[in-house]
Amino acid sequence: MAGIFKEFKEFAIKGNMMDIAVGVIIGAAFNNVIDVLVKKVMLPPLSLLTNGINFQNKKIILRKAVLEGEKIITPQVAIEYGELITVLINFLIMAWVVFLVVKIANKLRSSAQDPKNKKVSTPKDIELLSELKEIMREQNELIRNKKD
Repeated sequence: MAGIFKEFKEFAIKGNMMDIAVGVIIGAAFNNVIDVLVKKVMLPPLSLLTNGINFQNKKIILRKAVLEGEKIITPQVAIEYGELITVLINFLIMAWVVFLVVKIANKLRSSAQDPKNKKVSTPKDIELLSELKEIMREQNELIRNKKD
């Protein structure tokens, strides 16, 4: 039992568990940002473009409800496609925002990993790999020149 606890402790501290926890927390916060962006920024102009059509309530009625007074005898049968349209619009907007965020993050990362870019401090491992690459290139040139 102590071995399993020790193994779990190593996994939790050294493994990906901390990375996963950070990812989940940031993902939840990012979800709130995207939710507000979609509902408060993107959907109001879309609503104006569509004359205020509320897609949530759109449906194709296959069979109308049968009522007796106010009592429903047979419920309505309908294909409620409106919510699907709303979810698809939300998905497309979220996918676009995530694409833009990843694109910006990749651009920042690539500039940070360029050892020739003096505006941003390059991580030490990238600097070392760049130096090794340059040394190997020089050595290959020397070897080629000796053969000729």
